[in-house]
Amino acid sequence: MFKLILNTIPRPYLIKLSYVIRPFLILFYKGNKFTDPIDNKSFRKLLPYGYGKQRENALSPSTLSLERHRLMWLYLKNETDFFTAKKKVLHMAPEQCFLNRFKKLKNLDYTTADLFAPHVDVKADILDLPFKENSFDIVFCNHVLEHIIDDKKAMQELYRVLKPNGFSIFQIPQDLSLEKTYEDFSITSEEERAKHFGQYDHVRVYGKDYFNKLRAVGFKVEEVDYSKTISSELVTKYCLTKGEILPVCFKN
Repeated sequence: MFKLILNTIPRPYLIKLSYVIRPFLILFYKGNKFTDPIDNKSFRKLLPYGYGKQRENALSPSTLSLERHRLMWLYLKNETDFFTAKKKVLHMAPEQCFLNRFKKLKNLDYTTADLFAPHVDVKADILDLPFKENSFDIVFCNHVLEHIIDDKKAMQELYRVLKPNGFSIFQIPQDLSLEKTYEDFSITSEEERAKHFGQYDHVRVYGKDYFNKLRAVGFKVEEVDYSKTISSELVTKYCLTKGEILPVCFKN
């Protein structure tokens, strides 16, 4: 019954509502089958989530993280010094499951930015960032580029503000069965964009060539299939998407 109620809620509003009822969700889904590695809370199941076709066991009742968030958290925790070293960080369109946790890290000089979100430090257009060249050790910009028509310009701006030897993570929705990114800017209605690109406010579906698009603006890109380094038992327990590629980008 609870799932039926959730399924009637439009996807853009589900996470917002979930923050209000989160204490109830944590209690309702409490168990030991799945664990959110971000806060180590365990549940008998996670919430469904997705535009159109929903994914089972996708949304954590506690942090409200999705599969991609948990994958990024594990990578940062296990493979980097993000949580311990002094770093200057820019986080574009910061995810709610990370925002307060990253702000509390004493080792970080942490700046959030977005053009529309009211909860960020700096109102900023990704096509014209108000930061000097070589300003940040780390830049995060996840599930943003698929919304931007001039994504090359956005990538150039992200490259510009990253320090030499700094690293970035730029996650996007990606269809690895496509050799080439699919985009058609004549498609402008929300209904048609959802049909063609999977979501009403997306302007493309990235294919395998996404990584070369990042390389073309100067990034050194590692296509990290991080789920391969994690046991199949933990992939299941953490509710990760097996085979999801983490784009880790460096500025030489």
